[in-house]
Amino acid sequence: MISNYIKTLGSAVIILGASSCYKTVGVNPGDGLEDWTFDTHSGDATPDYSVVFPSNSVNELKITIAADDWTSMQNDLDDIMASSGGPGPGSFSDETPIYVPCTVEFKGKKWYYVGIRYKGNSSLHSPYNMGINKYPLRLDFDKFEDEHPEIWNQCFYGFNELSMGNNFKDVSFMRQKVADDIMRDFGIPSARSAYYRVYIDNGSGTQYYGLYTMCEVVFDTHLANAFGSETGNCYKPDGDAASFESGTFNTEELIKKTNEDVADWSDLQELYDIIHDGTRTSNPSQWRSDLDARFDTDIFLKWLAANTTFQNWDTYGNMTHNYYLYTDPADNKIKWIPWDNNESFSSGGGPNGPLDFDFNSVGNDWPLIRYLIDDATYKAKYDQYIQDFIDGPYEETVMNQRFQDEYNVIYNSVAGSIVEENGYTFMNSIPADFVNELSTLQTHLSGRHSAADTYLGN
Repeated sequence: MISNYIKTLGSAVIILGASSCYKTVGVNPGDGLEDWTFDTHSGDATPDYSVVFPSNSVNELKITIAADDWTSMQNDLDDIMASSGGPGPGSFSDETPIYVPCTVEFKGKKWYYVGIRYKGNSSLHSPYNMGINKYPLRLDFDKFEDEHPEIWNQCFYGFNELSMGNNFKDVSFMRQKVADDIMRDFGIPSARSAYYRVYIDNGSGTQYYGLYTMCEVVFDTHLANAFGSETGNCYKPDGDAASFESGTFNTEELIKKTNEDVADWSDLQELYDIIHDGTRTSNPSQWRSDLDARFDTDIFLKWLAANTTFQNWDTYGNMTHNYYLYTDPADNKIKWIPWDNNESFSSGGGPNGPLDFDFNSVGNDWPLIRYLIDDATYKAKYDQYIQDFIDGPYEETVMNQRFQDEYNVIYNSVAGSIVEENGYTFMNSIPADFVNELSTLQTHLSGRHSAADTYLGN
């Protein structure tokens, strides 16, 4: 994150940012906030992954929202739902839900005037229509710094924004985190995630909203953590342009998350042009050389191998969303960053279900898959990555133990000393659905190993 430089002139404070912009306020960050410390609240603190994203424990958040703000939040959500065309993909409203202020309490400390809003598509619309109050949430810790300068550049242990998944359609509660972890273990730059028990007081008393999966926001801290830099262009494609199909290039759908004020999409334009260049068929060696110089094909093929092996339908090849692209200044290559893996480890879901190893159902409308798999050199790499994945982080004994360990970590937040409640859970049978899902994951794991061995001819 970008550091701020503070100068004091009399009773005023001038805060200078990287763009030479400034803000004059009458107080210093943290003034009047007894819980404020540099490590816990300052935007200049180094992100503390061990605290915010623990690997083998469950964190707990209490969120307090004033009754009037809660009402505004619900009324806005009602308006958004009324403007949506229906329950399926492509019919969701483009309107982003409003932020309202809240207080976040964690480990005995409080963060004030934190922005909170609803997020998501199916994970928001479906529970709304089902009458389940467990909605996905987004936190922005300095959202209201203009109105409250004492929280200027406020962060949460070095994190400015956090994304809270509600584990929609996942009664195991572990799909997102396990997918993120094993992809990162395989050398794919997947963001961090962790388990959080969430309590909300909206003026009517404290209610347990259930076990959430907290996800690191890619353009907040992940870029610097994964690549050592956040100065390159980061995009979140969404819409037809996200397919990179011929004729779909559209900068309005290649949404910038960094360098938003610079109207330059030349990196993605160059990638698009290379993908569809005639050398792909006339001179494959030259095409591969050009593509490798602009796009990190190794990361993409690793992701494709892993994602196809454990199965996840809600991503590229089926849906035009759920990934980021980052042009890494270190080598000027565009890097593939997966996102939103809560539909992983399942053979069902979506209009077509997940893709399988041979990609027979994938056409030229998904050229990053079709064109690379049709190239013998890339196909050989893809096949080798499948073998490496099932021998490495997805090895059957290792994964069975991982599922069991994750189950043990979250048991007391779902089915033990704390149990999710009707109206705030996607379980139909509490807690039997959670208990039974462990064997479902392990059975799916065994089936995918058999399918991979058959495909590879092992």
